[in-house]
Amino acid sequence: MAEKVYDYVIIGSGFGGSVSALRLAEKGYSVLVIEKGKRLTAKDFPKTNWNLRKWLWEPKIGLKGLFKITFFRHVAVLSGVGVGGGSLVYANTLPVPKSEFFTSGNWKGLADWENELKPFYETAKRMLGATTHPYESQSETAMKELSKRLGIPNAYSPTDVAVYFGEEGKTVRDPYFEGEGPDRTGCNQCGGCMLGCRFDAKNTLDKNYLYLAEKKGVEILAEKLVTDVHPINEDGSEGYEISYKNSLAYFPKKGKVSTKHVVFAGGVLGTVNLLLKLKETSLPNLSEKVGEGIRTNSESLIGVTSFKKDAEFSKGIAIGSIVEIDGSRHLEPVKYSAGSGAWRLLMAPMVSGSNVFVRFFKMFKDLITDPIRNFKAFTIDDWSKRSQILLYMESIDSTLKFKRNIFGGMKSKLSEGPGPTAFNPKAQELAREVEKIIDGKAMTLATETLLGIPTTAHILGGACMGKDATEGVIDKNNFVFNYKNMMVCDGSMISANPGVNPSLSITAITERAMSLIPEKKSV
Repeated sequence: MAEKVYDYVIIGSGFGGSVSALRLAEKGYSVLVIEKGKRLTAKDFPKTNWNLRKWLWEPKIGLKGLFKITFFRHVAVLSGVGVGGGSLVYANTLPVPKSEFFTSGNWKGLADWENELKPFYETAKRMLGATTHPYESQSETAMKELSKRLGIPNAYSPTDVAVYFGEEGKTVRDPYFEGEGPDRTGCNQCGGCMLGCRFDAKNTLDKNYLYLAEKKGVEILAEKLVTDVHPINEDGSEGYEISYKNSLAYFPKKGKVSTKHVVFAGGVLGTVNLLLKLKETSLPNLSEKVGEGIRTNSESLIGVTSFKKDAEFSKGIAIGSIVEIDGSRHLEPVKYSAGSGAWRLLMAPMVSGSNVFVRFFKMFKDLITDPIRNFKAFTIDDWSKRSQILLYMESIDSTLKFKRNIFGGMKSKLSEGPGPTAFNPKAQELAREVEKIIDGKAMTLATETLLGIPTTAHILGGACMGKDATEGVIDKNNFVFNYKNMMVCDGSMISANPGVNPSLSITAITERAMSLIPEKKSV
């Protein structure tokens, strides 16, 4: 028998799950949020990513942090884990995608998305505390110079970010929700946003949506992994029984709850993996499109290590500026805090080539022909302080699909359009120009150089919208086809390539979906 009955159970506590929790509670529903990660506070975040135990999430080997790296054949995925989901580790940026996003992909024509979502984007910005980055660090100086050299000086702009700047280091009463939220402290520009903010300046979801939701009675069950969603009757109209287990124990305890409604909000890696499993077991009538339409923002991550003694790229926030190369491509400078150079262990010279043998030869040639600069890059005193990480993104659409593998997990396969590439020529061209600006050496992850596997921090899709079950997994209002009282509200619902950080879009689309839910009827 299930332990307790709720009106809604939400699986996951990221941007979609947090919005759902607050808005449903405001409408009078009883809500439980189940999150596989830990509930973390400022004191729990690592000071440096060399502290792997507190940084990485791989509980089977004792790593119980907030950041997960998942490798597939065609892409390596960076994601966040914990109460607050990806907000704990994302780079704070809150851009609205360009118009093409709203008129392309799987959701094309289902609604006038750009106009319909405008008020919900504004709500999302207000809730997440979006503000324009007010400072200029060495990263911004380099991006301004890059814009000039490209002949597009107006392409540079500061980012809109979810950070409380205020007075550096000063704690004040909640400045966002008329005192209903937690106290906040002014940003000290330490650059540690993506390690988890240790100074209560970053507007993570536990500081807004989840904080307010819990005040309205929402319960959060952390460190629990959902294993089954079983409909009480065939189509789920009478509700569901949710099974879960402890996510940290080797011999986990199990539990169950019952609910009238269920919202999948575990992100692509959580939701799609679970839906693929459930399609083979408890939810056989799910659309055949589960796992299709996986998108990556077609991005590239390149680190340029500077040899200048006064280089200090760790000062500031994670992403403080953006360069719009053209209508579909842009570049953002990314940073980690000083002393957080664990990524250096995975770096290799930036090369390109059609196969591993060509790339290995080019890498070996680079090491031989440029030994001094390579030696400096690998032995630099503080990699994160001296390195400018470049995040390049495109809104050009291409998709993968995820399927079940023989071990019960997921595997990637090529789908429509060209697959994501680790060797984007424009990204590498820009990196070479930044090399000149900061006197540095461009490096990429060895998984890209040798294996040709690109890396993304923005995995999307897999439970896309469609006009019916033959074209999508959910309808335009986020309800799952062929089942009642079941929704998907997370990155897996994103049905086109936004070409920018998707957090604001996930928040806005979920705000719209929740606005369509009626108030709970009083008995």
